[in-house]
Amino acid sequence: MSTYIIGDIQGCFDELQHLLAQVDFNSEQDTLWIAGDLVARGPKSLETLRFIKSLGNSAKVVLGNHDLHLLAVSLGIHKVKNKDKTAAIFAAEDKNQLLAWLRSQPLLAEHDEFVVCHAGISPQWTLEQARSSAREVEAVLQSDNWQWLIENMYSNQPDYWDEDLTGLDRYRYIINAYTRMRFCFANGRLDMECKLPPENVDQAGLVPWFEVKDRVMLDKTILFGHWAALEGYHGKDAIGLDTGCVWGGSLTMLRWEDKQFFTQPAL
Repeated sequence: MSTYIIGDIQGCFDELQHLLAQVDFNSEQDTLWIAGDLVARGPKSLETLRFIKSLGNSAKVVLGNHDLHLLAVSLGIHKVKNKDKTAAIFAAEDKNQLLAWLRSQPLLAEHDEFVVCHAGISPQWTLEQARSSAREVEAVLQSDNWQWLIENMYSNQPDYWDEDLTGLDRYRYIINAYTRMRFCFANGRLDMECKLPPENVDQAGLVPWFEVKDRVMLDKTILFGHWAALEGYHGKDAIGLDTGCVWGGSLTMLRWEDKQFFTQPAL
């Protein structure tokens, strides 16, 4: 029985299958944790959704920004873009079941020794705050009011956490921290604009979220995806698993028990 954690798949279904074959993944014994962005940009988002859904309880999925965007497209808020390569999902006979399943996934998944999220955890949050914040948004996404949230989630503000935030402002911050965050300022304020590799950033005070000096340290390792420009990151308590398969890089997976990494180059 092994525990595997994988970075952004983004519709790279064939690479996913090759990677799982490397470790003889057995869905009856092993568990696959997925750090969000199952869909978009890669050629087989439909196949990826169907496969991960078919794994049942053997798959532990968190939502990424592309997954939320797919839900927005399903509501007509945005149009299907050719570059996203998700049109096949909306033509599929099982699209409603797939979208309902996707909407039921969490923003934060927790293991006894680690947590998995798409972009990271706000440097201002304790583990308990991270848990409770995720549950707040998940409750809305899984309710009859989910369309309202998806329609109104697009904003870069607020960019600083305050426990007194309420309603849409509170939900927007939580969604942005979990699915879009990369850089922060020294005080933990989110910067939602910069997408460069950290070594190419010369803006004063701008650092990766996991390097904020006064970041609240959790007692579990944070496993995240989202940031392909990092080309993988292995810190003391944070591990980045997005290595840009969809951009011609590779798909990366970590086996937790022995901390061994497995990679599959883009085909």
